[in-house]
Amino acid sequence: MAERENIQSLLVRRKLTRAIADFLRAELTQHLTTLTPLFQPQTVLGDRIQGGPSDSIKRSELVMKEVQAAYDAIAPAKPFSLRRELTPPFEFPKASLELTPVEYTHAVQTGSSTKNIAVRCPLTWTLCYGGYALTRLQELLDPRVRGEQLQRFILSYLFMHQVVINQKGLQPILGALHFSITTIKLAQFGDLPITRIASRVTTARPTDAVVLESAELTGVDAFEEIVNVDDIGRLQDSLKERLLEIGRQQTPEFA
Repeated sequence: MAERENIQSLLVRRKLTRAIADFLRAELTQHLTTLTPLFQPQTVLGDRIQGGPSDSIKRSELVMKEVQAAYDAIAPAKPFSLRRELTPPFEFPKASLELTPVEYTHAVQTGSSTKNIAVRCPLTWTLCYGGYALTRLQELLDPRVRGEQLQRFILSYLFMHQVVINQKGLQPILGALHFSITTIKLAQFGDLPITRIASRVTTARPTDAVVLESAELTGVDAFEEIVNVDDIGRLQDSLKERLLEIGRQQTPEFA
């Protein structure tokens, strides 16, 4: 974002960002409601989940091996330090999907000191099963909380990851709707795969001076990234582009 950015233009961009974020979140929520059956772990783990189908045995065996290997590497390690064996079939009732905006901490230098600002990315969300949000997982890292509940949270993220990489149609469908789905890792959760969904329209953080001025005006050490308006003009219809490509291949004079 340009250095000429000031607090006045920030207010205008923030209003636009919130309107776009509200619209896109509503659109994404509607899409995910339709796609929820495809995100259920039973679709790739079969009867390793209680009540799951017993067909596609070979694939479910391979997916279960992936889950087991990931769990064996992640659960005993920090920050979980959980030593509890897996005993399929797992009790994991069909669940809704939950979206939470991504947040991170940004350090702003203020003279000789540093101020930590909580920054939200309004067009990027963590995707998890309903009731398994990262904020709740963070609470379960308390050394006094161990056992079945923590194991279920770890498994919920492993299940989601396996669904995303094995349900081959999910990424193209979301891509056609101008959303991308990826897996990341966060330092506070070790090697646990975290699934994220982001709009093709991105956001960015302005200069530290603007971030700091905004925090001082609001009295809250928090900030929300601002939409990149140019991304809107770069959006493309994938079907249209593919059909045009086919047309050019088959008929050289095709416009």
